[in-house]
Amino acid sequence: MTSQLNGSVLKAFKILDLFAAGKSELTAKETADALGINMITAHRFLHTLVHAGALRASSRGVFRLGYMFADLGERVLQGDNLPTLLQPILDQLARDTGEACMATEFDRDMAVCIAKSLPDRPLYVDIRIGSKLDAFCTAHGKLWLAHMSSDEQDRYFKNAQLHGMTDHTITDIKTLRDELQTIRQQGFATNNGERENDIYAIAVPITTQHGKMISGFSVFGASPAILGQHRDSLLDHLRSATQTARQALYGAA
Repeated sequence: MTSQLNGSVLKAFKILDLFAAGKSELTAKETADALGINMITAHRFLHTLVHAGALRASSRGVFRLGYMFADLGERVLQGDNLPTLLQPILDQLARDTGEACMATEFDRDMAVCIAKSLPDRPLYVDIRIGSKLDAFCTAHGKLWLAHMSSDEQDRYFKNAQLHGMTDHTITDIKTLRDELQTIRQQGFATNNGERENDIYAIAVPITTQHGKMISGFSVFGASPAILGQHRDSLLDHLRSATQTARQALYGAA
């Protein structure tokens, strides 16, 4: 399989990946240093990418991403690509855990269910595709908030109304901010009956190669064991599923 790979194509994508790492501009020297190639080769790669439309020269010797990526990004987000890719992974997660599972995106301050899978047993908690989940009192919602920048969190809390949905809902902004910091550090979020009584959930993020959250997986149901005796086992299954999702999105590392 390795012999079928084109090294020049892989190197070109490594150049583009430098922008994903947070750079807005790139020079030939930075490219040469990052990839361990000489300046002549770096120039050739950069100008080839400009010719292909993947990069644009913003000034002499300085390169930025080309506008074609804005169009490609929209195409990726359209056509239910992400739910279709995640669905078989969710199905396996439901089989492995025996619990209901879902994936979400974030839209207008709400987590939105984009895919689900239900356990093979008579009684379970269900959710409809397209259902919107409050950010401040659900596992998925808190996970998305925890992965926001400080400015994005400030904007959210400026407009948020933290209603007491149940006796377990966190309605104090400072307390919630502290929990979001813990969620970011530990890598998962929980819902301990905060939106609806006796509904429990644990969620983990699916991130890009540079840590940006693009979706999340959760296990949820009416059993307190989800956050009790089964929590660590469920976390192992969830993290394995997110790794499978990352491989499906980006290929093998």
